[in-house]
Amino acid sequence: MNYFKIIFFAIIVMPVFFISQIRETSIDQVVIKSAKKLKKKDNPAFDIMQEVWKRKKSNGLSQFQDYQFEEYEKVEVDLANIDSAFTQRKIFNKLDFVFKYADTLDNANQLALPIFFNETLYKNWGKNDPIKKEKREILANKSSGFSDNDIVANTAKNLYKDINIYDNLLNFFNIGFTSPIARDGFSVYDYQLLGEEFINGTDAYRIRYSPKRKEVLSIFGVIYIAKETYAVVSATIKSSKNINVNFVNNFYNELEYDNPNDSIFLPKRNYQEIQLSIFGKKEKAKSIVAKKTTIFSDYLFNQNINDTIFVNKLSSLSDKDFQKNDQFWLDNRKEQLSKTEENVYQMMEELQNVPKFKKAVKVYEVLATGYYNAFKAIDIGDLYSTFGYNEVEGFRLRLGARTYFSPNDTWRAAFYTAYGFRDHQVKYGAEFRKMFNRDNRFTIGLGTRRDVMQLGAQLTTDEGIMTRSFASSGVLNSGDNFFLSSVNQTSAFAAIDPFKNFTLRLDATSQSIKSANLEKFSLDYFKNNEVFSDLNDSKLVFSITARPGAKFSQYGVDRYEHSTLASTIVLKYSQGLEGVFNSDFNYSKLQLYYFQPILLKSFGRLILNVEAGKNFNTVPLALQNVIPGNQSYGLIPNTFALLNYYEFVADQYATFHAEHHFNGKIFSYFPLIKKLKLREVIFYRTAVGSLKESSILINSSNLLLQAPNKPYYEYGFGIENIGFGNIRILRLDFNWRGNYLENPTANKFGIKFGFQYYF
Repeated sequence: MNYFKIIFFAIIVMPVFFISQIRETSIDQVVIKSAKKLKKKDNPAFDIMQEVWKRKKSNGLSQFQDYQFEEYEKVEVDLANIDSAFTQRKIFNKLDFVFKYADTLDNANQLALPIFFNETLYKNWGKNDPIKKEKREILANKSSGFSDNDIVANTAKNLYKDINIYDNLLNFFNIGFTSPIARDGFSVYDYQLLGEEFINGTDAYRIRYSPKRKEVLSIFGVIYIAKETYAVVSATIKSSKNINVNFVNNFYNELEYDNPNDSIFLPKRNYQEIQLSIFGKKEKAKSIVAKKTTIFSDYLFNQNINDTIFVNKLSSLSDKDFQKNDQFWLDNRKEQLSKTEENVYQMMEELQNVPKFKKAVKVYEVLATGYYNAFKAIDIGDLYSTFGYNEVEGFRLRLGARTYFSPNDTWRAAFYTAYGFRDHQVKYGAEFRKMFNRDNRFTIGLGTRRDVMQLGAQLTTDEGIMTRSFASSGVLNSGDNFFLSSVNQTSAFAAIDPFKNFTLRLDATSQSIKSANLEKFSLDYFKNNEVFSDLNDSKLVFSITARPGAKFSQYGVDRYEHSTLASTIVLKYSQGLEGVFNSDFNYSKLQLYYFQPILLKSFGRLILNVEAGKNFNTVPLALQNVIPGNQSYGLIPNTFALLNYYEFVADQYATFHAEHHFNGKIFSYFPLIKKLKLREVIFYRTAVGSLKESSILINSSNLLLQAPNKPYYEYGFGIENIGFGNIRILRLDFNWRGNYLENPTANKFGIKFGFQYYF
C-alpha cells in the first residue's frame, strides 16, 4: 500500500503545484577578499555589480522589429530517496521490474525512479513594430504514455515560471524573490568575489551571493559576469534549507545567456529542478523531483514576418499531429537524452499494464477533477458537491454526471439532481455546451435548473447553470440562514474570444424567483398597487472579460488554467425585458469587477479586488445588488466575513478588498514561531453604496433594507500555512467589524477557516 501512496502522491502533487550602452574600461585589479562580510566600499564585488547595473542589458527579443526562434523543452519527474530495503517489501510483487530503470543517488543505496518524461518542441514568433504580437506554436510532443498525458504534462510544466535574471523580482511559485542582479540586491544579499573563470567561451568574474538573513524565503547561488561587457553569462539559484513553501523541499535553477552585443542578451539554456514531498523537509525524505530543461536556439531577426503568422490557432499537447516518430526526434532534439531519459518511455509502457498503477492514476483523476469515470464517456460528480446543509432543505444530497470523451471535447452535457430531506423537494439542473471553433472559442450553450439558491452571495454573478452556491450548500454555517430563494431558470448563451484571453459573451435568461421559506423570509413587492410574491424576470446580459497574461492548457469547451499572476477584468451590462415571457420589470444594470495579484519583492503578495455597479431603475429585492455576506465558518472570496445576508442592499455600490500575504517574513523574526513555519496575512474590506427611497418602498419584505451610505469596513489578520510536515494547507482568519455595530444582528468579531491548496 505504501508504494501505492508514493505513486499517488507523485501524480497528484503536480496539479497542486506549476541600460546603459556606454563602454567603460574594466576594473583594473581584482582583489579576492576573505569570506567574512565586507562593507560596500571594501567589497570588489560591489564595484563589479555597479558596472552590471550601469550597463543593464535588455532582452534582445524586444530590440528588433520581429524575431523567431525554436524552443526545446523536456520535463522529467522522478520518485526520489527510495531505499533498497523499501523495494524488497511484498507490496512490490509484480512491480519490481520498475527498479531496473532506477538510478542510484549515492552510496547509501538511495534510488531515484523516473515515472514521467515529456519532450516538446516549440516555434516562437514575435513582432514589436507597429503593434506587439507573439505566438508560440507546438511543433512536436512526445510523452511517456499516461492515458491523460495532456493533463499530466501541463500540470508538471505549471510548476515552473519563466525566469529572467535581469528582472528586479524573480517569481517562484507566485512568491517574489529579489534578483541578485537587482539594484537593491546589496540590501538583501552578501556578495563575495571568488575569482575569475573561463565559462562558455567568456572570461568572467565568479561572484557568490547569499541572503543576509537566513529566513524562510531566501535564495543563494553564484553569478558569472563577463569581464569585458559586464553581462551575465550564467547564474545559479538555489533555495535555502528553511524555505517555507508548501510541498517544496528545495528548488534549483541554472540560467545561461548569450550576449550578442553590449546592450542585449538572449536566453540560451535554463535548467530547473524542484523537490517536493509530503513526508517532511529532510533532504532524504521520500519525495518527487521534477526537472525541466529548456534550450533556445535558431534565433532569426528582422525577417519581415507576415501578420498571418499570428492568426490565433490553439493547439493541445495531445493532438495527434504532434506525435512524431523516433527519427524526427533524433533529427530535431536539441540535446541528447541520457540513458535514464531514454528508458523512461519503455518503463512507462510496461507500467501502463500494472493494475496497481492504473488504480493510482484513477484515484488521482478523481481527486484532481472531482469526477469518477463510471462508464466509457460518462463521469459521475462533482463529488465535492455531494453533501450540503441549509435551514430550508436540511441535509442536502446532490448527484451529477457529465459527458467526457477527452480533455479536449468540443461539446459537453452535464446534469445534476438534488434532494432536501427537510423540504422533501427534488431539484435539478442541466446544461449543454458546444464549441464550434477552437481558435476563437465560439461557443453556444443552453441550460435549465430548478433549485434553492442564495441570491446575494456574489455581486458580479456567474451566469452558468451548473455553478454551485456555497452559501446554500455549505456544511458549516454560523447562525440561521432562512434567506434562500427558489429559482426556476432557463438560459442560453453565446461566447467568442476575438483576441487571446479576451471574451465576449451574451446570455439570455428567463427565470422565476420566490422565497424558499415564506414564513421567515419574504421577497414580496408592490406593482400596480398589488402585492406579489413571485417575480418573473427575463433579461439579456452582455459581458466582456479580459485575462491578460492568463495561461491555459486543454482547448476543448472546458480548459485547465495554470497558476499565474494574471489580472481579471469583467465589464457586464444587464437589461431587463418587461413583458417578454411575462417578465415583470424593465431595468438596466452596469457592473465592473477587477482582480489583481501583485508581488512586492520579499514583502509578499498583495491581492486586490474591486467591484462597482449601478441599477438605473427601481427594482424589488430579488433583483437588487446585495452586499455579499458570509454566514458560514469557511473562507469565501469577495464576501464580507461579518455581514449577514441582505444586511446591506444598494442601487449603486463599490467594494474594495485588500489582502496581503507576508509569506512568513514577520514571523521569521521570532524563533519559536519561525519553527512552526506559520505565515501571516492581513486584510481590509470596505463597501459603500446608496439606496433610493423608491427602492425601499417597492418592497413588502420583512427585512429592514439599508445601504452602507457611510462606508462599512472590516479588518483583521490571518495565520496560514498551518499543518504538519510539508502539508500546511489550513488557514485561520480573525475578523473585526469596524462600524454599524448598532445593527441588531451585527457580528463584532468572527473566526473563519479554510484550506488553501497552493504553494
